[in-house]
Amino acid sequence: MTEPLIRPAVDADAAALGELGRQTFVDTFVAGFGIPYPADDLTAFLDASFSPEAIRAKLREPGAAWWVAEAANGELLAFANTGPNTLPHPDARPSHAELRRLYVSKSAQGLGLGTKLLAVALEWMEAHSDGPLWIGVWSGNLKAQKLYAAYGFEKAGEYQYPVGRWLDDEFILRRG
Repeated sequence: MTEPLIRPAVDADAAALGELGRQTFVDTFVAGFGIPYPADDLTAFLDASFSPEAIRAKLREPGAAWWVAEAANGELLAFANTGPNTLPHPDARPSHAELRRLYVSKSAQGLGLGTKLLAVALEWMEAHSDGPLWIGVWSGNLKAQKLYAAYGFEKAGEYQYPVGRWLDDEFILRRG
């Protein structure tokens, strides 16, 4: 298998990013962790977060950056998204960088793409932040928390992340 290409996301990736984001969210949080989101809430969240239009708008957001891992056949396998901090922590500022999403498709798990994308994202975040780096992570995702801890992130707080009207308990992680 040819090594997947890590590259900046472009507008033409919007539909594939939306599909990848939608499927990875369902595979991870619904099928994997068994979170019982009410169907209406899950649908509303997925549509708002991962429609091609929503992704295009997010790709154009000032101060945001996106990367994809692309297979030789053009299939998107994973992505990372960073931007100005939006986490609700008293020390957090919009001028600080936040890792917003790091998603790896079920079929690409174990290829090291999450780690590679994280390294690219962290390098970008360090160059585009005037303070600490931030990550929000679901409280039950111990694998992700362990990965982020290996890169120097520590728990700095908690908040609730809305999936429709459902509220997930999330941890706020900070480095620096």
